[in-house]
Amino acid sequence: MELTAGHVWLMVAAALVLFMTPGLAFFYGGMTRAKAALNMMMMSFISIGMVGVVWVLWGASMSSGEGFMQMVGNPFATFGLEGIDTPDGLIKVGYAATFAIITVALISGAIADRAKFGAWTVFVPVWVTLVYAPLAYMVWGGGLFGPEGAIGQALGPAIDFAGGTVVHINAGVAALVRVLIIGNRKGFGKDPNHRPHNIPFVMLGAAILWFGWFGFNGGAATTAEQGGLIWVNTLAAPAAAMLGWLITERIRDGHPTSLGAASGVVAGLVAITPACANVSPIGALGLGLIAGAASALAVGLKFRWGFDDSLDVVGVHLVSGIIGTVALGFIALPVEGVGGGLFYGGGLTQLWAQLAAAGIAIAYSAILTAIIALAIHKTMGFRVSQEQEVVGVDLSLHAETAYEFGVGGHGGSFTPLHELITGKTQGEAAPAPAAEPVDASSNGKKTAAAGKESVEA
Repeated sequence: MELTAGHVWLMVAAALVLFMTPGLAFFYGGMTRAKAALNMMMMSFISIGMVGVVWVLWGASMSSGEGFMQMVGNPFATFGLEGIDTPDGLIKVGYAATFAIITVALISGAIADRAKFGAWTVFVPVWVTLVYAPLAYMVWGGGLFGPEGAIGQALGPAIDFAGGTVVHINAGVAALVRVLIIGNRKGFGKDPNHRPHNIPFVMLGAAILWFGWFGFNGGAATTAEQGGLIWVNTLAAPAAAMLGWLITERIRDGHPTSLGAASGVVAGLVAITPACANVSPIGALGLGLIAGAASALAVGLKFRWGFDDSLDVVGVHLVSGIIGTVALGFIALPVEGVGGGLFYGGGLTQLWAQLAAAGIAIAYSAILTAIIALAIHKTMGFRVSQEQEVVGVDLSLHAETAYEFGVGGHGGSFTPLHELITGKTQGEAAPAPAAEPVDASSNGKKTAAAGKESVEA
């Protein structure tokens, strides 16, 4: 088969989406504390390694083809991509793999500073196998929500062009479940050092995410007209969402922030993901404005409700994912004059389909993620020790630091943990504790000026 322009574009789009995961690493790495930045970035990078292997072996097979009860494909039908040998088929597998990678990587931001890296590496392939691949099949692979699926037949097919349910609602729910199981960080809501340590990294990460999102949304475009609409909507919604977030901050807190601008962009990107090919540019602006303001308000609820979603995965991805998915019931454009959302004369049909898709995605992700996370937590444990958390997961889990503040650094890659904790070798006296620069964490609450920690990070 000859390589066509469509094949080339899909390969470029897949590369853009893959680039989003390192962008997410910068976004999350800057939002966390200095002594956990590398661990946070590693959680994104290891997701590429783990999911890349899983998707080639059985993930692609589970998300397409003949299914079991319209819920999941046969993992052995094309195991190892056996039988998929055309450029079209292989490129689509690669494109789909990048979606699975970014989805599981999104979850990691909720458990920053306190999760065992080994437990995360077990969670990633199991979650992609049991949660992501089946949900992708239900929505995109001809399952429950498709035109021939049971729910699609009963309510009409749900619209999720690029991942409102499969990616963002799914990841947001999984993040919330993980937080509830693993528990809050030491000093959550009280420690002034729970603040982002590198805002330029956050803004760089948001810029990379926005850049890659044009491939995320536009890769599946089938016509030039559809591609143009998707491109404009992927520009309009995050732009409006950034303004919505900043206006909310200005009214609520008295000043707009750089962190708010970056987070607003991501909220808008999340909201437009399911709707990018099915709303007008004006609809995209309105959707982004609402999503930005709503997520800005939502990120503060974790302090009121007492759950430590470290980097606001729930407030941004779950909230804006639901908004973007459900909004299609109101503002979806008719297709050749047929259907559409309530505002276009389509009645409630599309709204019921969108609500059903969002509700089932929430329930499925919550139940399966709870089973997986609890099993890992009760066996190998998901939480680092309090001592490791105080020292910092970069040093205690990886024997590395993102920054070298002292002349001697922290002793290289093979320094024993007791030396990292005490700052001394056998027979040496421990040095006086050093002040740590202002550390990290998340949106949504103003804290007092940063104090000093008793253990050098």
